[in-house]
Amino acid sequence: MFLTGARIALDAGRAEPRNLEIAGNRVRALHPPGPTNRNGLVLDLGGHIVLPGLINPHDHLEFNLYPRLGRGPYPNAASWARDIYRPDQPPVREHLAVPKNVRLVWGGLKNLLSGVTTVCHHNPRELPVFDRGFPVRVLKRFHWAHSLEFSPDVEQRFHATPAGCPFILHLGEATDPGGRRELHRLDAMGALDSRTVLVHAVALGRKELDLVRRRDASLVWCPSSNLFVLGRTLAGPVLESGIRIALGSDSALSAEGDLLDELRVARSVSGLHGSVLYRMVTEQAARVLCLPGGAGRIAAGGPADLVAVPDTRRAPSAALLACVTPRLVTVGGRIRLIACDLARQLPASALEGFHPLTVEGRETVLVKADVPRLHARASASLGGAIRLAGRKVLV
Repeated sequence: MFLTGARIALDAGRAEPRNLEIAGNRVRALHPPGPTNRNGLVLDLGGHIVLPGLINPHDHLEFNLYPRLGRGPYPNAASWARDIYRPDQPPVREHLAVPKNVRLVWGGLKNLLSGVTTVCHHNPRELPVFDRGFPVRVLKRFHWAHSLEFSPDVEQRFHATPAGCPFILHLGEATDPGGRRELHRLDAMGALDSRTVLVHAVALGRKELDLVRRRDASLVWCPSSNLFVLGRTLAGPVLESGIRIALGSDSALSAEGDLLDELRVARSVSGLHGSVLYRMVTEQAARVLCLPGGAGRIAAGGPADLVAVPDTRRAPSAALLACVTPRLVTVGGRIRLIACDLARQLPASALEGFHPLTVEGRETVLVKADVPRLHARASASLGGAIRLAGRKVLV
């Protein structure tokens, strides 16, 4: 497949006109603009900029049809969890009645609609679902625990984690002193090193952050979730500390929308330059998750995980922050999402299995998923209209 007519993002601040050639699941070459020897599908992306597929290092995929739950702020996430978990009462009861595999696919679609091509699902891996045409790539190679509060075997799980593989857990999701002490408990277990990825970490003070830096651990920042549950999130000194930080969406239980929404929240609360945020969902996220083979950037030989967005004629990072709806997403060289006008360039055979999907406030796109069936199975339990990451799904 050839993608022509677009600017290709070479890094956060630079994009140049190129013809992008895909072979199998990799980028074969970036050709100068102009005629090339083309075999196979050709897609003209004039007026677009092609970015590396976004990487979401933190989500709970089965919870993205839920509304936000709770009335914060809470002193810690454990208090929030105990408050919202009422499985015999609405709305939790009705959402639990939706088959889990259906909820997981909707979580994948939430990520796809925001240009995510790789997501880390912070829950047990559902192999039958994730390995059969799932909308996005779900991270396989990582070890995890929920938290020190809810996982009594954190130490054993960490020490079973091989070198070069991330170990991910919620930590410091609090504003009380207990949240700060969690890091020292983890370090006393010998479970804080370059493999460790701490999700949220709002409670950590200067002393704890110095320890994170010395141990070469990483953080995942989820600002809208933090603000909803705790009333605060990471501040400038943390974000500029030199610690590896990736930006995650969390789930609809606590977050405001998807990863594109999270980028805008992060920008508004931090004032960070767009190029810093861009790297938090591309190259930096790839480093935090120890992804191999050029993930998080576009280069010959790298993965053909790509997202095309409208070209604002500015830097790639500015185009990403301005994006409302991605217009093309490829995962491993396969089209998973395409705008309706772009789809007219494709033969009918290339669109088998695609269905239109519209969510509130977003452009209608075609996605490689059985949307009518998924909608019917979810709405049967939820009473008609459903919402995905807070947005009404229109059928």
